[in-house]
Amino acid sequence: MTSLDHRHVLTQAELAHLGEGTVAYLREIDSDELKGKFPGLPEIASGTTLWALFAANGQPILLSDERDRALAGAMENDLTPVAIH
Repeated sequence: MTSLDHRHVLTQAELAHLGEGTVAYLREIDSDELKGKFPGLPEIASGTTLWALFAANGQPILLSDERDRALAGAMENDLTPVAIH
């Protein structure tokens, strides 16, 4: 028996909820990508780079022009931020 035999295999449902309520991901994002991710967002100049914080399930949490502010938003919501490149 190998060590792989002792691993827990996640179901699709378990994977979909992994990190929910505890993890948020931080991503640098171009204003042109924002329209579909942040509904109701006012017009932002094309080519503007911002920092977006998303819940583990992909729901947008906040948008900032500064990385540190986005990180602070994660901490204020008791979320562990992870960076996505």
